[in-house]
Amino acid sequence: MRRRRRISAVRLRVGIILVAVIVSFFGARLFQLQGIDPGSYASMSRERGLETEILPARRGAILDRNGAPLAESVDGLMVVADPLETRPHATTIARLIADELGVDYFEVLGRLQREDTRFQYIARRVPAAIARRVVEKVTDAGYKGLSTRRDPVRDYPARDVAANLLGFTGAEGQAMGGLELAFDDYLQGVDGKATYEVGAGGARLPLGDNSIEQPRDGKDLRLTIDSDVQWYVQRVLRQTVEKSGGESGAAVALDVRTGQVLALADHPTFDAANPLASPEEDLGSRALSDVYEPGSVQKVLTAGALIDAGKVTPRTKITVPGELPRADRVINDYWDHGRLRLTMAGVLAKSSNIGTVLAADELTSEELRDYLSAFGLGARTGVGIGGEARGLLPKAENWRPINHDTISFGQGVSVNVLQMAAAVNAIANGGVYVSPSLVQGSAVDAHGNHIGTDHARTTRVISEEAARATAEMMEAVTRAEGGTAPAAAIEGYRVAGKTGTAQRVDTECGCYRGFTVSFAGFAPADDPRFVVYVVVQDPSNGGGGGSIGGPAFRQITSFLLRKYAVPPTGARPSRLPLEW
Repeated sequence: MRRRRRISAVRLRVGIILVAVIVSFFGARLFQLQGIDPGSYASMSRERGLETEILPARRGAILDRNGAPLAESVDGLMVVADPLETRPHATTIARLIADELGVDYFEVLGRLQREDTRFQYIARRVPAAIARRVVEKVTDAGYKGLSTRRDPVRDYPARDVAANLLGFTGAEGQAMGGLELAFDDYLQGVDGKATYEVGAGGARLPLGDNSIEQPRDGKDLRLTIDSDVQWYVQRVLRQTVEKSGGESGAAVALDVRTGQVLALADHPTFDAANPLASPEEDLGSRALSDVYEPGSVQKVLTAGALIDAGKVTPRTKITVPGELPRADRVINDYWDHGRLRLTMAGVLAKSSNIGTVLAADELTSEELRDYLSAFGLGARTGVGIGGEARGLLPKAENWRPINHDTISFGQGVSVNVLQMAAAVNAIANGGVYVSPSLVQGSAVDAHGNHIGTDHARTTRVISEEAARATAEMMEAVTRAEGGTAPAAAIEGYRVAGKTGTAQRVDTECGCYRGFTVSFAGFAPADDPRFVVYVVVQDPSNGGGGGSIGGPAFRQITSFLLRKYAVPPTGARPSRLPLEW
């Protein structure tokens, strides 16, 4: 028993001594870290921490009505660096990267020399071939620390097709205009991130704090645009503007029944994949942002209003003098003539300003303005692209008698191209205005507005009978005998149309200088499917709406009728008398 007690006592003393030694060791180590060498301890702590790596979301595609991509995100790479390995040769590596990618040398140098991390972004959204070439050059030169990660790149496979509507993205993927900017939140998605714990030297700790937030890709935006039609309209428009010596032009094609925009073209345009190669003024959509006085195309709205109000019929007899003194002005027609005896159909077919003014006297200024407002003038169409112009429709109380006269034939009021096309579409659509749509379904724009075909608005502007009578009068415009645009006629089809030639406002001088010529129409005239409107600014060949816009209208509308297999109605064309 005594021997056992001695052994136990010895074991106890040995245990106490061991515990004392261990405690002393930890105490000495703590004294060293906190007292003798705190700098070293802090440095080691800094080397241990969390690193965060972005997991990029894929930006949603912009598709045409058939699902063909107009803008999409394709495989690309980001170039990243490990500063621990790049720091010793940062100046040389930075120069190689700057030369290859065209990025700022000093910014890259700073990232390559960072001391508080082992992960730095050098360039985002680089085409894969270019990114790999950069890394290979650095590696072949004997330097380490550069690598790549997945990072989608924005691509515009159709190049200039619908570019003025799409907009484009910058080098860092930021939206820079058009639909890209208007629906940026809808398209861009939310990047994810990977967070992981690193130890001394920046090595990832396998059992450390690691977490992943998966990226949420952006939503696709499907348009009403038909890319085939858009391509064709752009080519016809370019040829029309260049042949006429015009400054610029725009054209739109609408589905009559739905108001969906099948094409909305501008010239000059640009390559959305290389926007910096074009002047800044060509990067937006003139069809939406620029306003102009529509001229005689507006006469169809005035005529529709007069018929709806019961003031005239297509056969109403109007005596048209050679000139018409009004207040302190004299109103003339575009051609010299003596006293004419025209019907209302003849006034529209021959595009007589004087006849239109005399007919419009039957409406008060308030009545005429209310009709024009119902046709959509003075208000944005709201298709979702920022920068759309409202146009100008003065309040009726501000009209002088001469304003009533000039507005009736399309001067003293301003519109954008889509706005005017939608107004003419109300005539084609049996008197019902349908707000145009550029987006299929529903999407939310940058201002929180719900945009798209699901939100299209319809309003009756004039009666169905008034719209039909106006369309029949418009048929006379394309007739060879007496009409102003026989070049717009399409063999086998009934075609309704209207020419426009207006003085153009020059903002620099605050005066009229040059002209805007246009043609608007629809086919088949007795069962309309498509409205097409072509506008050319300041042509230099002396042509008008019939000779410049008419042939372009015929080409575009013929293409639409063929593509969508719309047969002729077989009905006999309208033969309203033009004179009495």
